[in-house]
Amino acid sequence: MDDDLTTRHHDGPVDASAAAALAAQGLELRLVRNARPELDAWIGAVRRGFLDPEPTEAQLDAATARNGYRRMIGVYDPAGPMPEVPVGTFASWATDLTVPGERTTPMVAISAVTVAPTHQGRGIARAMMEGELRHAVALGIPMAGLTASESTIYGRYGFGPAVAATTWRIDTKRARWEGPTAPGRVDHVSRETARALLPRLHDEVRLRRPGEIPIPGSHWDRFTELHPDADKPGRVRAAQYADPAGRVRGMVLYTVTENEDDFTKSSVRVSHLVAVDAEAYAALWRHLIELPLIGTVTASELSVDEPLLWMLSDQRAAEITVSDHHYVRVLDVPAALQARGYDTAGAVVLEVSDPLGHSSGRWLLEAGADGSGRVRADGGPDARDIPVLRLGTAALSTAYLGGVSVSTLAAAGRVESTDAAAAAAVLGHRAVPQLSFWY
Repeated sequence: MDDDLTTRHHDGPVDASAAAALAAQGLELRLVRNARPELDAWIGAVRRGFLDPEPTEAQLDAATARNGYRRMIGVYDPAGPMPEVPVGTFASWATDLTVPGERTTPMVAISAVTVAPTHQGRGIARAMMEGELRHAVALGIPMAGLTASESTIYGRYGFGPAVAATTWRIDTKRARWEGPTAPGRVDHVSRETARALLPRLHDEVRLRRPGEIPIPGSHWDRFTELHPDADKPGRVRAAQYADPAGRVRGMVLYTVTENEDDFTKSSVRVSHLVAVDAEAYAALWRHLIELPLIGTVTASELSVDEPLLWMLSDQRAAEITVSDHHYVRVLDVPAALQARGYDTAGAVVLEVSDPLGHSSGRWLLEAGADGSGRVRADGGPDARDIPVLRLGTAALSTAYLGGVSVSTLAAAGRVESTDAAAAAAVLGHRAVPQLSFWY
């Protein structure tokens, strides 16, 4: 990610149109500095919005240390009894999104969106979201993304569920390992060692997975519970896999909960697992499945196409649920489509309708045999034998990473096409998208 773009996104002024719309209701929209006590009230409002208790002093100190990378805005009600506490919150930062073809494109990542229950129905969320998307567009950022607590909110702003995630619950007594035996070794390591190695491992893996983004440093502190406000840091355990040459190729973080009625049925919760190759993947999962005294292993934010399923002697030992996870939003059609790679050469005309107007238009996408794509404005129908795809921005965003076929969306009535199969061949991709964390 370009440092200048990151800075301009972080420090840019709030959107004038959003500020004016809120001012008409007697509300103020402003940037929030990463400094106490201003940040204290903002953090308290975010925690209230996500049903968490009020922050402690330790949590406020830690928040100040780790929030510097985020652009934070707040909506304030000067007429309220606590005018210093925002009634709306919004955070974002400029980052890189991995897209098909092992490439990346700039994206604005969105988080901490809340509106106080006392101020709902006044357009606060809409003003913040639309204003911050305009800010990203003005900077030339072609994509936006978020992970959502409520799945029905963001379609109205053009976001589409582009990356699904699975949650697993494995009965280890029934599963039994049938996967390969890795030639290296698995060892427990300190949380500090894990914290030092995990960013490198993730960066190596994320460039191969559409849908991934760099994990902010504060998240690694939270995963390893090395942040100063950690509740029970000693509960996190870490294990690494090193190949025969001694290179660390994978790491897993997990917690153990004893079953006091039957210790042999205790449980493990996997909080993060990263493996840069198949050997590390098999070794770490085997370690978890064969842990003594463990009857159940649970894990979430896994792919919909995990090799693990084919490493268990009894696949029914794994209960797997699928849910929406990473929502993305195309802001600039030519830039977004030219940023990703293509498996199949071909062409498709896209007629895009955008509720906010950023990506509306008719575009010709031409994918070359070298995997590159070229996009240009298309003047209208002619005699060319090119499939036409008519869809909204949310549907385009859903299909963008290749996790959902255009043919599937056409069958579901989400898009219209003169040849859905041909359009799907161009826009599809061999790699299953994944996002391994919430942000």
